[in-house]
Amino acid sequence: MKVTKIISVMALAALLAACNGPAGELVGVTKPGNFKEANPYGMVFIRKGAFMMGENTQSAIFGQPDNPFMTTVNAFWMDETEITNSEYKQFVYWVRDSIAYTRLIQADMQDYALVPKDGEFDEENFRINWKKRIPWNSKDEEVQEALAPMFYSDGKSLRTVDLHYSYTWMNYDQARLPQNKFNVAKGKYPTNATARVDTFWVDENGFIRDSTIVRPLQEPKDFLTHKIISIYPDTMVWIRDYQFAYNDPMMRGYFDHIGYAEYPVVGVTWEQAHAFCNWRTKYYEDHSKVAAQIYRLPTEAEWEYAARGGRKMAMYPWGGNYARDGKGCFLANFKPYRGGYSDDTGVMTMRVAQYRPNDFGLFDMAGNVAEWTSSAYNPSTNTYVNDINSNFEYMARKDDPDVLKCKVVKGGSWKDIYYYMQCGVRTYEYQYESRAYIGFRCVRSFIGD
Repeated sequence: MKVTKIISVMALAALLAACNGPAGELVGVTKPGNFKEANPYGMVFIRKGAFMMGENTQSAIFGQPDNPFMTTVNAFWMDETEITNSEYKQFVYWVRDSIAYTRLIQADMQDYALVPKDGEFDEENFRINWKKRIPWNSKDEEVQEALAPMFYSDGKSLRTVDLHYSYTWMNYDQARLPQNKFNVAKGKYPTNATARVDTFWVDENGFIRDSTIVRPLQEPKDFLTHKIISIYPDTMVWIRDYQFAYNDPMMRGYFDHIGYAEYPVVGVTWEQAHAFCNWRTKYYEDHSKVAAQIYRLPTEAEWEYAARGGRKMAMYPWGGNYARDGKGCFLANFKPYRGGYSDDTGVMTMRVAQYRPNDFGLFDMAGNVAEWTSSAYNPSTNTYVNDINSNFEYMARKDDPDVLKCKVVKGGSWKDIYYYMQCGVRTYEYQYESRAYIGFRCVRSFIGD
């Protein structure tokens, strides 16, 4: 009887070993199984492919073509529309609420924080209890005193200038420098290796200050930059960008009024868009158990490939060579004639997805608002970038000259003529500038091939 049991146990062990791979052999530590990345909400899948990058026609700015070249991009996910006021407002509300929770917790109302496992509260490192509602209208004097600094003297108007978002990101441009290559033989970075990064802080008057520092490179965390940025859109762009024009109603209501909720957000700098992507990644990670790639701004190559909708030589996102369809209707929101803004049914920005999508299912890749990309602008980029996942990227520091702070803008806007609607046309704006005609959308790299 015992012999039978021993034989059964040995057989079971052999069976388990066979299921897990041959004993003593290299079998790896994980099995991918049937993993398939779920479609991110509001995004469409852009399959991998190659295309001719650059202008299809002679440049209207320069006297010669923009040196088109063949390049290949990996698959990725992309927002089907530009980020709307409603979506960006979710970011604003999150920052607002996180500040309110922090002020309440620092005022000894620790029930707004999650209780740590050891039961001891840490004033420097705590986690917010997001399920507990903020008592904005509380009559409690302690609550009112804690939240009062968030509002102007009338007690109703939020101090939007104080909506600061603090985050860290890796300076990959510093990590890729040859002089900063990790020495595997010695197990350390070169003796004289340094990382040039920015550092941010808020002074006693509540103003954001920053400076560029050069720190010795001793471990990977030395590549990290801690950044603080005010994230509320600049609503004044409607009157500042257009002098001698009555755009005051847009200034007062475009971002705040529910009637503009599904319009593309504008008045957002490249730096604010970059912060939004960081927040969106953190927000996803806090609510999902499945790891994913980060949300980010698209590279110029990704944006142009997506705009062409799989048509390698498409001049416009809809595939044709003209800005009208067969019935004479305009195919995007742009400036058709001198002063004739309304001829395409829109005067300024329009609600997103009002025109037909391209073959990838992306809306408004031409017109409505131009869009930030992650790529740095250089007129001769196409002569030296790689032909796979082409990109020229540079994270400009505070002490860099403005010429290094130019970012590529694509797609044209409601105020641009049809030339700028072309997929291959590029222009630029400084990363710290906000405009009434520039917005953005996010991408996320696809896991797999």
